[in-house]
Amino acid sequence: MTSSRTGDPETSIQQPGPAVIETRGLTKVFTLRTRAGALRRHRRDVEAVNDIDLVVRAGEMVGYIGPNGAGKSTTIKMLTGVLAPSNGSVRVLGLEPVRQRIALARRIGVVFGQRSQLWWDLPLADSFALLRTVYRIDAATHRRNLDAFIDRLDLGPLLDTPVRQLSLGQRMRGELAAALLHDPELVFLDEPTVGLDVVSKHEVRRFLGELNREQGTTVLLTTHDLSDIEHLCRRMVIIDNGTVAYDGPLDDFRSRYGTHRTIVVDLQEEGPPLDVAGTDVVDVVGARQWLRFDRRLTSASQVVTAIVAQRAIRDLAIEEPDIEDMVRRLYDGTAHAETGPQAP
Repeated sequence: MTSSRTGDPETSIQQPGPAVIETRGLTKVFTLRTRAGALRRHRRDVEAVNDIDLVVRAGEMVGYIGPNGAGKSTTIKMLTGVLAPSNGSVRVLGLEPVRQRIALARRIGVVFGQRSQLWWDLPLADSFALLRTVYRIDAATHRRNLDAFIDRLDLGPLLDTPVRQLSLGQRMRGELAAALLHDPELVFLDEPTVGLDVVSKHEVRRFLGELNREQGTTVLLTTHDLSDIEHLCRRMVIIDNGTVAYDGPLDDFRSRYGTHRTIVVDLQEEGPPLDVAGTDVVDVVGARQWLRFDRRLTSASQVVTAIVAQRAIRDLAIEEPDIEDMVRRLYDGTAHAETGPQAP
C-alpha cells in the first residue's frame, strides 16, 4: 500500500530564536472618497487589516496566505515601512519600520513576483554591481555572495544578458540573488513562483529551502500557490477579511480541517462501484475507483478490509486531504475544526 501524501517541507531548521517580527493589534484603515453629487464627496473607511497579532521568530519560514483583498500586501507594506499603521504596534528586527525605514532596508530582502528590482535595460551583472552601491556592500562580501549565487542559481550564462531578455524563470533567479546580496536577516517573498514552469519552481523552492536550512535566514512567504507552502513551510498563517483565521503548524491544520481522506483502488477487473459502509464512491475510471470517507468516523484499515473482502485488487493508495480545498472551505465557512475522537 502506498500513500500520496506530500512529504515534509524541504527545510530542517533548528529551534526558532528570538522574535524578528512582532505586531500587536496591527490595523490599517483606508479612507475612500466617492462622488456623491456635483459638489459633495462621500467618505467611507475600509479596514484592510484589523487587529493582527503576529510573531515570527529567527529561523522560521512562515507561509502568509489569503485570498485577494484579504490584507496580505497591506501587512507586508507595514512590515517593510512602506505604509504606516492606523493603530497598533509593529517592530521588525527591533526597529520601527516607518520611522527607521532606511536602517531596516539594509537588513531585509524583498522579492515581489510582479515587480522587479533589476534594471530592465542593463545586463544582469550591471544590476548586481549597482545594488552593491545601493546597499553599501563591501567588495569582499559582494564577491563572495555573488559567486555563491552564480553557482547555486546557475546565473553564469545570464550575466551579460539584459534583464528584459530573460525568461520569467531566469529573471526570478536574478531577483532572488539581488535581494540576498547584502546578507539580509529577514526576507519577504511575495509570489516568488508566480508564472514559473515546473522546473523553475523546483529550482526556486530548492534554493529557498537551502537558504533557510543552511543559513537560518528568516522568510515570510506570501503566495497563492499552496504547493509552495507544502514544500517550504512548517507554519502557516491564514488571513481573511483583514484578520487572522489560522496561525499554526501545517500538520495541525491538516489534522483539524482535513476531515476526509480518499482511497484510490485499482481492481483486478472492471466492475460496478464498490459498496463500502462509511464511504462514497466519487469516481470510477475503468478498474480504478476513488472512495472518500470521513476519518473521524471510519478508519482507512476498515475501508481497506471491506474492499478486499469484496473484490480482488492490484494496488491501493491513500490520498490525504488537499490543502487548497481545506483553505478554500475555511474561507467560505464550510470547514470546521475537528473535535472529539477520531477513528484509529
